[in-house]
Amino acid sequence: MVAAPTIRPAARRQPLPKKRRQAQPRNKTLTVVTALMVAYTLLPLAWLLISATKTQEGLLDSFGLWFADDFALFDNIGRVFTYQDGIYPRWLLNTVFYVVAGAGGATLLSTLAGYGLSKFAFRGRRAVFAVILGAVAVPPTALAVPTFLLFAKMGITDSPWAVIIPTLMAPFSLYLMWTFSNEAVPNEILESARVDGAGEFRIFFKLALPLLAPGTVTALLFNVVMTWNNLFLPLIMLKDRHLYPITLGIYTWNQQSQTVGGDVVFNLVITGSLLAVIPLIAAFLLLQRYWQSGLAAGSVKQ
Repeated sequence: MVAAPTIRPAARRQPLPKKRRQAQPRNKTLTVVTALMVAYTLLPLAWLLISATKTQEGLLDSFGLWFADDFALFDNIGRVFTYQDGIYPRWLLNTVFYVVAGAGGATLLSTLAGYGLSKFAFRGRRAVFAVILGAVAVPPTALAVPTFLLFAKMGITDSPWAVIIPTLMAPFSLYLMWTFSNEAVPNEILESARVDGAGEFRIFFKLALPLLAPGTVTALLFNVVMTWNNLFLPLIMLKDRHLYPITLGIYTWNQQSQTVGGDVVFNLVITGSLLAVIPLIAAFLLLQRYWQSGLAAGSVKQ
């Protein structure tokens, strides 16, 4: 007879001791500095929002960072849109037009030029790179007066073109799209498309442009903010108040208090400034994910 095999119970495996997670030490200094930066950023917005709820008398009689007895936010908003025959909506539409034509055009030109400089080799490429870096270092206000003298000889001052044309030149956006194109658009895809017989314009709009979307949105945000907050260039270029952007219009309201017999409307200046900030905040919140990914492009080498 064959003896039946004995089945031994499997040895129980001893559970490996769990490694204790080492608690990462908190940097108190970094926390304090971050909290101070958050307060520094949000405190002016809080003051703007609180002050917009006050009347002209309440601005002078109450504490700046707390509400007054009378809540006049909606009354101030109504007066902003009706003051001086309702000029504020016109300024708002002018600003939107300058942003669409100027910032949109600057973003398109920067995307085209950045892609071309990144993917095409030609003579003088290093010189162009040096010129772009030099243009980034020059503040726009330094070029405002020479631009005004040039436009005055051309006869296009006091017109929308005097604000739009200088806005189309965005060296930082061009440099951003140049560096982003190097990382976001592989050369192998372009070579494959050329082998298949695709033209350069079709390659750009069908293949490259979707890959450049994060960088394009990032450049667009920078251009929108610069155009929306532009004050000095319209100040020296425009005389017709019906062509003013919203920044210059609010500035003229504020300057009324410094003229003899001028109408003091600090409550309207503050409320108008609050309304002018809301579109920028909405744009950043809606396009935040594209903005973050665009800034991070090229930071990690594969």
